[in-house]
Order: sequence, then structure tokens, then C-alpha cells
Amino acid sequence: MELKPSASIDARLPPDMAERAEHVGAEKAALDALTLLALAVLAGAFIAFGAMFSTIASATVGAALPFGAERVLAGIAFSLGLVLVVVGGAELFTGDNLMVMAWAGGRVTLGKMLRAWALVYVGNFIGAAATAALVFLAGHYALGDGAIGAVALATADAKAALQPFTAIVRGILANVLVCLAVWLSYGAGSATDKVMVIVPPIAAFVAAGFEHSIANMYILPFGLMIKYWAPASFWSLIGHGPGDYAALDWSALATNLVPVTIGNIIGGGFLVGAVYWFVYLRKRPLGGA
Repeated sequence: MELKPSASIDARLPPDMAERAEHVGAEKAALDALTLLALAVLAGAFIAFGAMFSTIASATVGAALPFGAERVLAGIAFSLGLVLVVVGGAELFTGDNLMVMAWAGGRVTLGKMLRAWALVYVGNFIGAAATAALVFLAGHYALGDGAIGAVALATADAKAALQPFTAIVRGILANVLVCLAVWLSYGAGSATDKVMVIVPPIAAFVAAGFEHSIANMYILPFGLMIKYWAPASFWSLIGHGPGDYAALDWSALATNLVPVTIGNIIGGGFLVGAVYWFVYLRKRPLGGA
């Protein structure tokens, strides 16, 4: 499908952005399994790097800045992850929830959309968890006299303690903002424009404490590795022990990720993707350009 030019400005206008989103969704669904999986592994690693950077920001300034300022700085740091995904090129499950637009428009079947989601979700987990293992083996958690590890543990423990309903709602809100960032990037005319439109929504969802399933695929494994495998010298540095993080155990990978993923699909796929399809594309024939 050839996209219509965007009036007389560099950025696409919303109707053109909708066509772009639908077209991209159809192209993603048509990728072969190995390519899709490889790109998903990259995206999982990219989001993990953003989460790692965000943890550093929190650990470095948490005692020096007011809560709100520290959270905003952590959010800005986390936006590195989606910048790498969008500008560098990778497949992120939460962003790919916008594929609902291609499905609603008849460009892809439900089966192909679910196949793509499943492959990307698995690849994201592999990339994020593998990055968590590498960061752990690098001894990153012990930097700053254990401050990074302490923040990582506290963050993972808080996520593990979330009630399912709260996790779903926070997942909805997180992916509304993530998919809005991806949506805005479809209107961008350059890499610089993409970075500028990605950072504010991503910083907002992190600062607000909302839940992103792929970020949690790094945060939870990293916290678990610290809890169960960090040496005694680390615990002496932070003045705590593994028992102080009671909610954090291996079952959290399911009890947190399942409801957060459900919320992410609702927020990104239906509150963003389906809404924009309804506004801009519903009057066309199904499968039309």
C-alpha cells in the first residue's frame, strides 16, 4: 500500500498515521517465524537496557531528589528502551498490540496476529531474561555500594506483591502510553522526531508506576537472581537479607506477568489501536487500502 503524502508538513497527519500503523501491522504479521523471533529477542534486550538505565537513575539520585523528580528522571532513562526498538528496528509485544488495527481492517487474520504476538512475546522474554543474566554476572547490582541492587530488589518485590486486579489496571495504563508513543512515531519525519515523541509518554508511564510486561521480564528475573544468588558481601553492603523481600519468588514470573500482559493487550490493542481504527479507517471496505 502506498501511503498518501502528509499535507505540506514533514510529519504525517493522524489519518495517514492510521494507514501507516495498519500497513506496518500487516507487514509484521507476514514476517517469517525466525525473523520475527530474532527481532523480538532484540527488543527484549533493548527494553532491558532501558530498565537497567532507569534503575541506575533511581539508585543514583533517589536520596537527593523529591520522589516525583526522581521518578521522572527514571522514566526519561527508561525511554532508551523504546527509542532503541523504534529507531533501531525490533519487535516489541506491547507495541505490536497495535496490530489490532490491521486485523480490524481485514489486512491480517486473527490467527496470524496471535501467531505474531506469541512469537514476539517469547522472543521478548528470551532477550530480556538473558540480558538480566548478563547484567547480574557483570556484578552490576553491587555498584554504588549495593544501591543499584537494593533498588532492583525493592522494585521487583513491589511488582511481585501486586494484586491481579491492580496489575491489570496498571498494565492497561502503561500500554496506552507505550502505544501512544509508537503511534506518534508513525507521524515522525526523522529519527530525531521519533526520539522526541517517544520520550514523554514513556517517561510518564514509568513515573506513574504503571506496569509493562516486557520491562518486568527483566526486572523480575534480575531481582530474583540477586535475591537467590548474590553473595553475602552484597547483603552486608545494603543492610538487608533475602528474607526482607518475601513477595519476590519464582512464582512472580507468572503471577505478575499474566495480569500485566492482559492489561497491556487491553490498553494498547483496544484503547489505542481499535479506537484509532474506528476513528480513521472503519468506513473503508475490509482489506482495502
